[in-house]
Amino acid sequence: CSISSPSASSNSRANETDMTTLIPTEDETMLRDAARGFLDDAAPVANLRANRDAGRSHDPDLWDEMVKMGWAGVLVGERDGGSDMGFAAANTLAEEMGRTLVASPFLSTAVIAATALRFDAQGAALAAIAAGERTYALAIDEGPKFAPDTANMTAAASGNGFRLSGHKTFVGEGTSASRLLVVARGDAGLTLFDIEADRAGIARHKLDLVDSRDHAHIDFDGVEATGEDVVGEVGGAMEVLSPALRAGQAALAAELTGLSAGAFGMTAAYLKERKQFGRHIGSFQALQHRAAHRWSEIEVTASTVINAGRVLDATPEEADLAVSLAKARATETANLAVREGVQMHGGIGMTDEYDMGFYMKRARVAGEWLGDYGYHAAVVARARGMVA
Repeated sequence: CSISSPSASSNSRANETDMTTLIPTEDETMLRDAARGFLDDAAPVANLRANRDAGRSHDPDLWDEMVKMGWAGVLVGERDGGSDMGFAAANTLAEEMGRTLVASPFLSTAVIAATALRFDAQGAALAAIAAGERTYALAIDEGPKFAPDTANMTAAASGNGFRLSGHKTFVGEGTSASRLLVVARGDAGLTLFDIEADRAGIARHKLDLVDSRDHAHIDFDGVEATGEDVVGEVGGAMEVLSPALRAGQAALAAELTGLSAGAFGMTAAYLKERKQFGRHIGSFQALQHRAAHRWSEIEVTASTVINAGRVLDATPEEADLAVSLAKARATETANLAVREGVQMHGGIGMTDEYDMGFYMKRARVAGEWLGDYGYHAAVVARARGMVA
């Protein structure tokens, strides 16, 4: 299998994938089976409704169980108390969470924050993540679209430190996280800060989005930060943030792929149960063709997610193409899966009492976070020399 580029580039190894690398390893299969067994029992889709109705962002007891199983430390080295299973393993876990729409700090904390902090060798912070003592939110978006390198929030010099002023929006886990990774612009350029979420001058406001997850708008009013709060170098935010974003985008693509599979499974079961004109509607050839098309798209997308994990583990600095291809395909595949799922269920697919609608709502929000289809399609096009 080959994802080829017409011109030589630094992404060449990411663009050429041997078919055997797209087959899950024995360890990954065991991890997937264990995760699926646990989540099917402990975190069915009904939990999302329960969390929403209880007004909580996620089930803290469920997150504690994930921590005990080593999921919080999936990208944390063993010397810091993590399991250090790698990016492909993190994607496996994210995909299984997507199947049952699990709400948790996993993406923001165990994937994005852990990757940024390990690139800066932040041992104490990594140990706290692996132990479940810290959760993180990524505060980078300021406008309607993902554009981390255009942040205008200010980091004004103040004595030996900084004062952070501005706003961030679409902050996942924004009201519940204990710490924030914040990008701000100073005289030296963009700097990444790791600060307590309740530090003086920070105001968090819940955003009510359709997926019933924890999203926030956060205001910063002269928030004091010191050199110890800087992740990486002053003015070097993207050096540590870029690898973290790639890891997060790949894991989010995995979640969307799991979401697609979950929606497909629910729809296939419905086609076998619902009768019209005395026949199960799954026997209608038109619906069979549509179901087969969805299954094929999910399988192809799953291969791009596996490839992204492989490249991140082997050559993370060359993973832009592989990750953006996975995120773009996963976004489109999820939209197809939930759209077809709702249509095949008919009117009940849109009711709050039925779970299919939750898949559709999560697909819409997850497709926008960390770059929508257009953003990642443009990355792929540039990497392939299709645009300047």
